[in-house]
Amino acid sequence: TTVENKLIILHLKFLYINCKIILKMSYRRSKRIFDIVLSLLLLIILSPVLLLSALLIWITDREEIFVKEPLRIGMKGKEFKMYKFRTMIPNAHSEIENNPMYAKTKEKWIKHDGKLKISEDQRITWIGKILRKTDIDELPQLLNVIRGEMSVVGPRPMYMGEVNRYLAKNSLGRKYIKRTLRVRPGMTGIWQVSGRNEIKFKDRVVLESKYAAHINFKDDLKIFFKTPLVVLTRKGVYE
Repeated sequence: TTVENKLIILHLKFLYINCKIILKMSYRRSKRIFDIVLSLLLLIILSPVLLLSALLIWITDREEIFVKEPLRIGMKGKEFKMYKFRTMIPNAHSEIENNPMYAKTKEKWIKHDGKLKISEDQRITWIGKILRKTDIDELPQLLNVIRGEMSVVGPRPMYMGEVNRYLAKNSLGRKYIKRTLRVRPGMTGIWQVSGRNEIKFKDRVVLESKYAAHINFKDDLKIFFKTPLVVLTRKGVYE
């Protein structure tokens, strides 16, 4: 009968929705295992590159290997230190503010809202230019993945100031940020493979929020394999 058919259809829809929820939940759990295995594997394979990069950074000015920067905001709003190779001179921020040698760089820095091309920023060291152009400076984040602070694929980690800016905006902005913070931030993600710096911050927030809401293995795999191509083509990078 028509009533029975409707009940069957409703039952099938219910099963379909529940299957989707179960698959999403199971992937969220298995994603952590995938992250650990992949990051350990990449650390082993890339260890010569990482060690050589660290050595060249230290030889250049005998200063710290990792950059000192404000803490990032991770899953559930927890703060963490994101590891990244230092690509600039020591105390780069204070140097641009106080050293007359970097006056031209400061002018461009102010004009472009803190965004400078690699070729325009005098503070970037010779090894720093290589590391940035190849994205090798981001590889130490594999340590963050092993520590459980980051994922291989996920939203780009934000600073507290960026998070607060959107939390204070409106109900929609708060919704986007809170949804994004439900998942671990990633070394690569939808923002990186969609144009990086070509995308405005407000559009990035929406993009990453949608990713967090519909996180799945298929999309993560696509993003992961697109990343090397994006690195090679330098799409969305200030050079």
